[in-house]
Amino acid sequence: MPSGDTLLVFAALSLGLAITPGPNMLYLVSRSLAQGTVAGMVSLLGCQAGSLAIMLCAAGGITAALLAIPYAWDALRLGGAAYLLFLAWQCVRPGGQPIFAPRPMPREPAARLFGVGFATAALNPKVALFYMAVLPPFLDPERGSLFLQAAVLGALQIAVCAAWDALLVWGAAGTARFLSTKPLWMAVQRWVLGAALALLAVKLAAESRA
Repeated sequence: MPSGDTLLVFAALSLGLAITPGPNMLYLVSRSLAQGTVAGMVSLLGCQAGSLAIMLCAAGGITAALLAIPYAWDALRLGGAAYLLFLAWQCVRPGGQPIFAPRPMPREPAARLFGVGFATAALNPKVALFYMAVLPPFLDPERGSLFLQAAVLGALQIAVCAAWDALLVWGAAGTARFLSTKPLWMAVQRWVLGAALALLAVKLAAESRA
């Protein structure tokens, strides 16, 4: 089992991952604004299930095998970068809307909300990169099973992200109401989020397989 210090440091890094804008955050906030908190929470469960699937793959070494295939890794990396750039453009384009702006979306049944949330997280390269780049240095062969250590740390990351995302879902409507009365805040939020997404895209595109 990981030590207490290891768990604390990894939890802090997990929080950094959670607060970084990405596809999960955009989907959860959009769905919460369009269909309400309950729909947002169902979508949240789907997202965390998708993250759990990636974590188990990483813990079992499947993601490492993917990284050993150059073209598969490049497709994931460049595809993820292109998607992040698309999200950045959606934020800053003329007439674009910020992440907390209400969006007309059709009401969906719980099963579809869960399924789309699962796919959004499972196909999110940010999560896979986090597990492959950040998790391995925290594993210590002298502390027992590496798979168990990876699973414990992965579960901690999922718990931290779930808590943060739940706050976003629960506060989405109130945050949207506040920002709607502050045009300057709305503009700043659009450009800050767009810049953050663009920087993430550049960093992801420049990642080395090594």
